[in-house]
Amino acid sequence: MSQSATPFRASPPHRIVIAWVVAAIAILPLIGVLLAGRSVQPYLEFPPITRPVAHEPFSWPVFIGLAVVIAGMLAPFVIRMLRSSPFAAGSMADRNHAARATFHERRVSLCRFPWWGWLALFWTLGWWFLAWTRFEWMQPLQPHTFLPLWLGYIVLVNALTFRRTGHCMLLHRPRYFLSLFPLSAAFWWFFEYLNRFVQNWHYVGGGELSEWEYLVRATLPFSTVLPAVLGTAECLTASPRCSAGLDQFVTLEFKNRKTWGWTLLIGSAVGLFGIGLWPDYLFSLVWVAPLLLITSLQLIRDEPTIFNGTAHGDWRTLWAAALAALICGCFWEMWNFYSLARWEYAVPFVHRFKLFEMPLLGYAGYLPFGLECLAVADLCLSREFSGGVAYYRAVEGATDLAQRKPTVAER
Repeated sequence: MSQSATPFRASPPHRIVIAWVVAAIAILPLIGVLLAGRSVQPYLEFPPITRPVAHEPFSWPVFIGLAVVIAGMLAPFVIRMLRSSPFAAGSMADRNHAARATFHERRVSLCRFPWWGWLALFWTLGWWFLAWTRFEWMQPLQPHTFLPLWLGYIVLVNALTFRRTGHCMLLHRPRYFLSLFPLSAAFWWFFEYLNRFVQNWHYVGGGELSEWEYLVRATLPFSTVLPAVLGTAECLTASPRCSAGLDQFVTLEFKNRKTWGWTLLIGSAVGLFGIGLWPDYLFSLVWVAPLLLITSLQLIRDEPTIFNGTAHGDWRTLWAAALAALICGCFWEMWNFYSLARWEYAVPFVHRFKLFEMPLLGYAGYLPFGLECLAVADLCLSREFSGGVAYYRAVEGATDLAQRKPTVAER
């Protein structure tokens, strides 16, 4: 990341990108609905209460095809990491170097697990227990367990990062950390809006709510998404083995930035337009099109993107963000499963082999979602709060953490 050490406010061109992203996500699916001959009124109602609808039935060819594509995309990363692990080192010199690096990595934990981390752990376990039980005295709070659960998780992953490195965004980047909450709420409302077109999930167990009750009770949990995902990503960067070998991987460079930008812009626009026209066939683009849209506009305006590091073969940031979203996704689905107020899924073609409420292939959607979390935080906060995922690595070659140069986020 090439950012100045001194935070500065977003320039007007940066705000232009944000405005175009918001406008495209809001308008293009509606155009698809109009061209399909349907009324846009149901998509604009508030609260945007989703309802279970009939989708295309399960299809083995589609399931197998998507599974092959997903496995094919992930396999090179997994193989690279396995080959770069200490256990897969080839020569004796490699093994000795890997052993020294592993010993060094274990040795440089800077702090004990903080007291507030223990508090967060017991807080989270307590709310987990209450979310999955039905005590009579708990009835007024039973639909509201999501927020305290995830607040505990967020503090806990920051405590894990602090123990590993002596730093965490909660303590050392508090403005950035706190800014993630309101940004997260707005960010997830856009996905709730896009879900109005594909109807892939709906909520049950919340009771009848007025417009204001729905707004408040939805916005507060939505505000925890970005802090959870980016906090987990930062925690993952504290363990080099989680991205072993991905600092020198395949290079991906957008040499002709404007050409690539316009190509991705057209593709993302067609995707957003298409989910209003053919929702059962293009539902997966809900998780891809916004990322392509943000990246395309940044390329056209010759601004940095989250893919800048891949020009030098460095995929660590992207891998950490994608894996973090998958980890959070597993906790989201697990804690949701026995909660009173929860969501359920209706996914065309692949709705089978459920792990909790989520169909198995649905977990793949968390991977691009993690990149979107990173891209949105970088787009909206980085210039003012020195955002992005900071690398607090315990191993930087043979350099101790105390000796290396601090990152932008650490300054």
